[in-house]
Amino acid sequence: MQIGIAFTLKPEVPPAAGSPDDAHEEYDSPITVKAIGDVFRSLGHTVRELGDGRAFLEAVLREPPDLVFNFAEGSGISRSREARVPAVCEMLGIPYTGSDPLALAVSLDKDLTRKLAEAAGLNVPKGIVMRFPEAAYDGDFAEFAPVLAEAGIPLPAIAKPVCEGSSKGVRSKSLIKTAEELGPTVYSLWQDYRQPILVEEFISGDEVTVGITGNDPPQPLGIMRVIPKKPTEHFVYSLEVKRDYENCVDYEAPAKLPPEVTQAVLADALSVFDALGCRDVARADFRIRDGVPYFLEINPLPGLNPESGDLCYLAYRLGLTHADLVKSILDAAMKRYRMGTSQNPLPIGERVVRPANAGRTG
Repeated sequence: MQIGIAFTLKPEVPPAAGSPDDAHEEYDSPITVKAIGDVFRSLGHTVRELGDGRAFLEAVLREPPDLVFNFAEGSGISRSREARVPAVCEMLGIPYTGSDPLALAVSLDKDLTRKLAEAAGLNVPKGIVMRFPEAAYDGDFAEFAPVLAEAGIPLPAIAKPVCEGSSKGVRSKSLIKTAEELGPTVYSLWQDYRQPILVEEFISGDEVTVGITGNDPPQPLGIMRVIPKKPTEHFVYSLEVKRDYENCVDYEAPAKLPPEVTQAVLADALSVFDALGCRDVARADFRIRDGVPYFLEINPLPGLNPESGDLCYLAYRLGLTHADLVKSILDAAMKRYRMGTSQNPLPIGERVVRPANAGRTG
């Protein structure tokens, strides 16, 4: 079988002047692309590196692969950027791994995701979305001081760009401890990312992430707890921490949580996976306060870098290899399309390739 890999490669040059230093944070390294390709080659498949954007379009139009293994993030700041590769695959009738365009577009928008999660019965932190005019703001930041109290959001709060991933914009300075810090913090983020800013109450407690793979039904891979090596009153799993994770945090999986909390977190993760229509793989993040899980976000395109991906760390601590994880994602998609499995694909003439949105009703 010929498998095409769709990815957005991190540029070799630093972000442009005036851009935040994490502008390329979501994009993947050649290490990830090679590691995933090596898994497929070990199974006897032919691998093509398709990239993203125009290069991807030209490649699939010239020679459509049998299946696209998608982890392309898309470039720019469009909230639909992660949906581009799946949309093209659907137009051309090419099977692909992972969630469909709608699930990817919605999940990148943290505010829309919060609303769907809350409608599905999950607890979410209290929050508001703040916007600024396109022109430079020259108002008095003091006018923002009452906003959190009026919205019923207690301090401390945390601010983050509403349509970013990989902890872009989530820094130590994102924590808002006083009402007077709200305006300057949000405006600084808006200047960097040029998109609405989500401000949520800060949930003190354990930070956990849940891996999910498969379909009909999806299965939780497990729960991993992020433990700061130097406990602080308000630990933020920020980009600074992720960049220096070896010195800043420990990862515990399976997470040592009370049985009732474990069950609650797993149930909530599966509920939001289903509510957004995710497929094949995702990673959901929560904070636990007083035994109650609060949903933060879900990532249907979780990082698969064998050296730095949270989902990979979780898999390793559960006794799985990087190859095991990648194969499980591929097999989930192949079963969904009735293509056999990664090690035993059906001949083209014997496959029943369902429409990409088949299998879900209601």
